[in-house]
Amino acid sequence: MGKTTLLNALGRLGYHTVAEDARTIIREEMACNSDGLPWANKFRYTQLMFDAAVRSYRAVRSINQTYFFDRGILDAICYAEMENIAVSPEMEQLAKTLRYHNKVFILPPWQEIYHTDDERKQTWDEALHTFTQMKTTYLKYGYQVVEVPKDHIENRVHFILKEMNTTDHSNQ
Repeated sequence: MGKTTLLNALGRLGYHTVAEDARTIIREEMACNSDGLPWANKFRYTQLMFDAAVRSYRAVRSINQTYFFDRGILDAICYAEMENIAVSPEMEQLAKTLRYHNKVFILPPWQEIYHTDDERKQTWDEALHTFTQMKTTYLKYGYQVVEVPKDHIENRVHFILKEMNTTDHSNQ
């Protein structure tokens, strides 16, 4: 019922999705015994996240189809700011020029389905704080933030499709 479930449901309807890079980065860093992890070297983790988000964006941007991203460039910017890591001028410039669709869907934390695991160690309170900061970051960069209501997956999909107006085929 969370983001991954929602993206999978959109994918089954024929929409293109871009998976979250964070879990892949964490798995790869753990497999190599490297420290680019949010609980080890936050600076390295931020850079890995940012670079992966830019690559994901660039990989699909020239394709004239709708894409739903699990996470984006601004998620890495927000993480850096939350961890008091300086955002470089290059990161700032890329965040301003590599723009997603103006309407960004955000899913508020949902305590009934929230859980931690080996890759997501964030507490519930941290998840709430992150949500608030993410919303603020996207607004600061001029996006329209639309909160997807907590509901059954079919209703969440319907909400998104209605909000994006299915005739709009620009990238998201």
